[in-house]
Amino acid sequence: MNTKKSTNYLSEYLQIFLGIILTSLGLKAFLLPNGFLDGGVTGIALLVRTQVDINMSYLLVLFSIPFLVLGFFTVSKRIVVKSIVSILGLALFIHFENIQTITNDKLLISIFGGLLVGSGIGIAIRNGSVLDGSEILGIYLNDKFGISIGKIILVFNIILFSITAFVISVEVALYSILTYIIASKVTDTVIEGFEDFIGVTIVSKEYDLIKIAILEELGTGLTVYKGSSGFGSKGEAEDFDIIHSIINRIDIKKMYRLIKEIDPNAFIVEFDVNSVKGGVLRHYINKKKNKNLEILKANISKSKN
Repeated sequence: MNTKKSTNYLSEYLQIFLGIILTSLGLKAFLLPNGFLDGGVTGIALLVRTQVDINMSYLLVLFSIPFLVLGFFTVSKRIVVKSIVSILGLALFIHFENIQTITNDKLLISIFGGLLVGSGIGIAIRNGSVLDGSEILGIYLNDKFGISIGKIILVFNIILFSITAFVISVEVALYSILTYIIASKVTDTVIEGFEDFIGVTIVSKEYDLIKIAILEELGTGLTVYKGSSGFGSKGEAEDFDIIHSIINRIDIKKMYRLIKEIDPNAFIVEFDVNSVKGGVLRHYINKKKNKNLEILKANISKSKN
């Protein structure tokens, strides 16, 4: 194994370790002492813990086993190994951590418990591990029946919180739903990143001018696809460039304005982007002193003449 791979593995496990710490803090300092639940397998363990006097760490491992076995046949072995390490690590932290309850305010418990648990689970998932087996169940049923993973997990948790309302109380169930919503949103944010990028595809007869405007005014990179023919409101079009670019969401209004000034009839497709690596983002292009940009402008000017 080379040095780069070893460094990557070390970085992944260190981040998973951080995720374990955050999740265990959320459970021990907020949710566990107050009988609140999160979703998924953790929620099942917390619910059972309110009814029987068994250590939470044992319940977490016990209820995770069926999902890990399922994961052995549905996801990569590397993910299963990492998940086993992560779940055992979380169970050990819960078992040996001795943290005092920080607050008895139910709203604060839901909010900060959800923040910590969601952050921990998100960091673990981002590094190829699972701290909650319900995601593995979602992957399996999605592969088997084509049902979306989000819907599977949602139904799973609706059943869990309905049982909570019946067994414990409606109030605890409602606060637990709030905890789950916060945790899931934080998990998504950690996985997808804090920066919100958008993909934009532009089809216009004035593609040359639009390319220059994007490069000069937004300073972001773009990719050009060659379009051979198409048919739209203006009839048939041939031999045109299709512009594809990734920009930060805060720049989307400016991009629309630039395109509208050049071609009000341009066809624009906007779509969400979860992860971006490489390329030119966030104004890395020097818009004022860029020889390549000047050459491109000169070539476009010649072709127009």
